[in-house]
Amino acid sequence: MQRIGSFEIDRTEVTIGQFQRFVDATRAVTSAERRGGGSTFEAGWEQRRGWTWRAPYGKPGAADEPAVHVTFDEAAAFCTWAGKRLPTDVEWGEAAYTERRPQPSGGFITGRSYRYPTGDSPGGANCLGDCGSVKTVSHAVTSRGKGHAEAGTTKQGVNGLHEMGGNVWEWVDSGSGVEQRTRGGSWWYGATQMQDSHIQGKPRDTAVVYIGFRCARDAAR
Repeated sequence: MQRIGSFEIDRTEVTIGQFQRFVDATRAVTSAERRGGGSTFEAGWEQRRGWTWRAPYGKPGAADEPAVHVTFDEAAAFCTWAGKRLPTDVEWGEAAYTERRPQPSGGFITGRSYRYPTGDSPGGANCLGDCGSVKTVSHAVTSRGKGHAEAGTTKQGVNGLHEMGGNVWEWVDSGSGVEQRTRGGSWWYGATQMQDSHIQGKPRDTAVVYIGFRCARDAAR
């Protein structure tokens, strides 16, 4: 985990391998599994049979791929099991855009806020069309984009974190409402959605191919 002031946040998105350990320990069954599959947006929302956290695109995923087709409450349950919690919207934004490391690498400057989680430009992220080319998994089958990359494989960004911009949207704790915010954009969208000013949310029971999550916790004093 990376310390950001009073809290710490995962350096990468939660992976299939990590989520598997949670399922093994708790015997949790996700709503996408119970329904027979998660969804993608094609001409409208479309259920994809067999697409779950185990098989993001209908075929078994690798351990290092991000866990998707997970609802907000399922993501929160994982973080609690791991001794953590979902980051708040404010925490996620600080970690993604404002450099807090006292001796940052990669040309970042302590205390400076950046336009994208990757820095001044979106280059190196996994987004649609305007972030450059990155290696993605080979079994993505959708009408748009090339699917996600394995966690930790794209450009290290602000605060040394990976995939805060692009790859998959990330659930954040934005209150007790039916709708919860997702942050950072995804492979389904371009660089605009990666910016802090972009507001996006989904009903908390949404389970789709391009929403994942990472966890946070209060930093030890």
